[in-house]
Amino acid sequence: MLKVPYGQTVDYSMLAQQAGYPKAIRAVASAVGKNPLLIVAPCHRVLRKDGQLGGYRGGVIMKQTLLALEQK
Repeated sequence: MLKVPYGQTVDYSMLAQQAGYPKAIRAVASAVGKNPLLIVAPCHRVLRKDGQLGGYRGGVIMKQTLLALEQK
């Protein structure tokens, strides 16, 4: 998650693969969801595999806003 460049996104399964645990998608999603450092560790850049936003500890509207800001 820390290596996802500004303005780009990944999905939970990609993060699981990068961590070396391709089948641990739920564990990765759980860990991302518990991230207490929302901006420092940019979990808003992690999306569902189908491209949907998924959840966000700061709220979906905040996630949408942050992603939109990074696209400008």
